[in-house]
Amino acid sequence: MENSLTYTKNGDYLIPDLTISEQTESIGKYGRMRKNYLKEHRPVLYSSLLLSEKLYPHLLEIERTATARLERMMPELMKSAGVTESLKASDPMRWVGLMNNLKAQAEETILTELIYS
Repeated sequence: MENSLTYTKNGDYLIPDLTISEQTESIGKYGRMRKNYLKEHRPVLYSSLLLSEKLYPHLLEIERTATARLERMMPELMKSAGVTESLKASDPMRWVGLMNNLKAQAEETILTELIYS
């Protein structure tokens, strides 16, 4: 097995030259929240994912899953709360308030289940 790892001498120690490959796709809001959670509350898991280069794929998966779940939950919540296009036309301020409440409710579920677990 060929050893492709290089080292830099620092005093009496050889320090491995570790690099992390560039990520082309950026992570969104939920991915950044997950990263901050891992960094602050699960440092061993964060370091393990980072060093194995599995952190950014993990964060992208969290981002995609959270976004998809939010898109699935909102229409269901809107239907159960009676938020309709006619309400939007007749009372836009009430519609905005209800939509904000529903989004906050959906995001609370997503944060609990995906981000902070």
